[in-house]
Amino acid sequence: MNLTQLNAISPIDGRYRNKISKLSNYFSEEALIKYRVRVEIEYFIALCEIPLPQLADFNADLFVDLRKIYLDFSTTDAQKIKDIEHITNHDVKAVEYFIKEKFDALGLQQFKEFIHFGLTSQDINNTAIPLSIKEAINDIFVPHLHEVIQKLQSLAIEWKDISMLARTHGQPASPTRLGKEIDVFVVRLQEQFNLFNNIPNAAKFGGATGNFNAHKVAYKNIDWKAFGSKFVQEKLGLKHSFPTTQIEHYDHLAALFDALKRMNTIIIDLDRDFWTYVSMDYFKQKIKAGEVGSSAMPHKVNPIDFENSEGNLGIANAIFEHLSAKLPISRLQRDLTDSTVLRNVGVPIGHTIIGFTATLKGLNKLLLNKPKFEQDLENNWAVVAEAIQTILRREAYPNPYEALKGLTRTNEKINQKVIANFIDTLEVTSEIKEELKAITPSNYTGI
Repeated sequence: MNLTQLNAISPIDGRYRNKISKLSNYFSEEALIKYRVRVEIEYFIALCEIPLPQLADFNADLFVDLRKIYLDFSTTDAQKIKDIEHITNHDVKAVEYFIKEKFDALGLQQFKEFIHFGLTSQDINNTAIPLSIKEAINDIFVPHLHEVIQKLQSLAIEWKDISMLARTHGQPASPTRLGKEIDVFVVRLQEQFNLFNNIPNAAKFGGATGNFNAHKVAYKNIDWKAFGSKFVQEKLGLKHSFPTTQIEHYDHLAALFDALKRMNTIIIDLDRDFWTYVSMDYFKQKIKAGEVGSSAMPHKVNPIDFENSEGNLGIANAIFEHLSAKLPISRLQRDLTDSTVLRNVGVPIGHTIIGFTATLKGLNKLLLNKPKFEQDLENNWAVVAEAIQTILRREAYPNPYEALKGLTRTNEKINQKVIANFIDTLEVTSEIKEELKAITPSNYTGI
């Protein structure tokens, strides 16, 4: 059965495939195999560049042909490796045998035993997977995050002068401005991205138990630790973790997943706020011809994009939570639980991209309902009580907080007239009274 939107088990490979299809270049089985081939080829080239005595005569001009093995890697090549795996029952060994066949075709049989020389499978997996994550983050995740941030920045500027009734605990509170409330999310995302950007993409590379045992016993005079660091950092652009056991300890990868989770949590917070603003009629939503909001209620235009985002980001965070909690734990020098867990890395990143896309779609559909903002402010003159009592404190007026509390903490309607009448009863100068009467819910918005 060919995989389609209709028979896929996972929605990221079915319903949402068109939104995250590019991630298959980093996290599919074929992509993982290609990254493994890439690491193996670059490792062989690095051995030639030492050079090892047996590789001293290797023609460097052939490096181009070797790199074509992964640069021109095809689905047919991936299937060939899977066919070999059916015999070996070992995925990385299958990659080694595949490359040896390529060496045979290039007439390089005498050099074949230096493919995967001295390595264990985790030297390949723990470099290929961090490399795929790094490149997926840079190529896919970061542009989507920045697109959301840029949209929020533009809305913060566009609506910077829109006065708005704040609500703390769901109750009317000191007014704010819509642009500032959006800018809160901009800064939160930017600050978390800066922290995220400083997390190393770490990789393990050190032989069967991390000590370069096989390398050292074969070539005692080579500084293999320095070689490993140079290979990982200069050839692959990753951070060399050392010392390690047989596997990368994943502490930095756990930090990366936690950082992704925090950014997703901020977007969920934003989704819920805008969902609430829509329900308060602060925003209308653009209507698309032919769309239906409800199967029963023709009038509805639901904030489904923010709901879709919240749901997908919640799924992503649940998986990120497991990844960051599980991966740093391994029995003794290694167990296999990290291997099966790491195959799911693309899943939360996929749900994250779907969530970001939905948030952006929701933001682009918003239509400001300015009269509703103004109406809410006009209906809540009690919020200027803070301003009045603060100025009275400045003027050393006796018990100003208590006076305003007596006025406003009732179930009676407080409007502009009630506030003005109260100000007239105060024993302050006419200048202070004018200052107090100039304060309105719309202009009491701070800095």
